[in-house]
Amino acid sequence: MSLASTAANLVTLAEGAEHGGNHESLSPYLTGFGAFGVLLLLLWITTRFNRDR
Repeated sequence: MSLASTAANLVTLAEGAEHGGNHESLSPYLTGFGAFGVLLLLLWITTRFNRDR
């Protein structure tokens, strides 16, 4: 594959993704806060198991 054909393939791929690919029911804020909450929970669990350190 040459650089030109790779660039042409990437342009074709980018043109097909005009709608963003996000589902209408997904809220970025809900997803972000949910991920943050899960990470805080994992941090809390990790610190409970490592009391001696």
